[in-house]
Amino acid sequence: MSMASIQILASQNQASSLLLSSKLFHHSTLSFLEHRHCFHPRVSINESHYDIAYSKTQVSHLPLLSSSQAIERLKTFRERIKGKQQYLAMYSSIFGGITTDPAAMVIPMDDHMVHRGHGVFDTAAISDGYLYELDQHLDRFLRSASLSKIDPPFDRETIRRILIQTVSASKCRNGSLRYWLSAGPGDFQLSPSGCHESSLYAIVIQDISPSPPLNSRGVKVVTSSIPIKPPQFATAKSVNYLPNVLSKVEAEEAGAFAGIWLDSDGFVAEGPNMNVAFVTKQNELIMPHFDNILSGCTAKRVLTLAGCLVKEGKLQGIRMSNVTVDEGKKADEMMLIGSGILICPVVQWDEQVIGDGKEGPVTEALFNLIVEDMKSGPSTVRIPVSY
Repeated sequence: MSMASIQILASQNQASSLLLSSKLFHHSTLSFLEHRHCFHPRVSINESHYDIAYSKTQVSHLPLLSSSQAIERLKTFRERIKGKQQYLAMYSSIFGGITTDPAAMVIPMDDHMVHRGHGVFDTAAISDGYLYELDQHLDRFLRSASLSKIDPPFDRETIRRILIQTVSASKCRNGSLRYWLSAGPGDFQLSPSGCHESSLYAIVIQDISPSPPLNSRGVKVVTSSIPIKPPQFATAKSVNYLPNVLSKVEAEEAGAFAGIWLDSDGFVAEGPNMNVAFVTKQNELIMPHFDNILSGCTAKRVLTLAGCLVKEGKLQGIRMSNVTVDEGKKADEMMLIGSGILICPVVQWDEQVIGDGKEGPVTEALFNLIVEDMKSGPSTVRIPVSY
């Protein structure tokens, strides 16, 4: 039978009465469970550490926690997680402020974004103390909210100030800002009519794993068998990402980085959370139309920056166009574009090697342009944060 471990850490700074009651609770619970033969204990007990291994299928008693005990367990849970990301600050319109405690970065269970998926989100990169393309992402965010029939609790300028202040409170100079608009909490019904007010959430994320250089990032993609979202849903950046998740999982199971979706007519559409672009044998940069897919802010910026390469003679032209699978696989270069990955070269699609199987010169040039734009671009794409 498989076993799992629960670790319950009591803070050394906790009041002695709470520590004593916690000890008594755990000792009595352990004795009870040993008596019922529900747990197979592996116990290491001192003033702050309890480690109990238990059977997943035979839990017969659960503690009734006070709010302070629940918060302590949330803190313990967060302290035990050693992931690749750190959560530095969160804003919630529910409590009307910012917290820097990851244990407090929670939302109500009856929020319709949780149990109905009625919410939208967007992301902006934080680069050297500047928010990159915040206004462009915020415009798309509010369009997505409108498409999803969510009336924001604040006007655009107020939301913008809240987002910048959240980054300021986080002290993060390199990372990302992700934010959500939800129909809000109220009940567990389908309609949002019972929601008291829409909710705004934002979180600052610092990635603690360094990004690899472009020349080591050539990836393989596969054609996704997961049905693509219809245009009405694909063009809004909602939290309904199950198709995207399944497409990504399918690709990973095939040893690939991402799946490529095709539209209803069989043309290349997009990846699970990135746009796709190609460099043809005629040295043109082509990208699928945004009519039926998400309008990528980073992809649109790349199209603008690519004009420099045309002027320098490194590209013959730029166009939005339908792209067949055959055209895509025969392209000299293929790339994925998104705010999370910037520009990622694709060196293989299914069994077809793209170009010479190496990262191409146009992909590398565009990557360098977007990185430089994040560092020294115009004020229209770089918003300073006051720390």
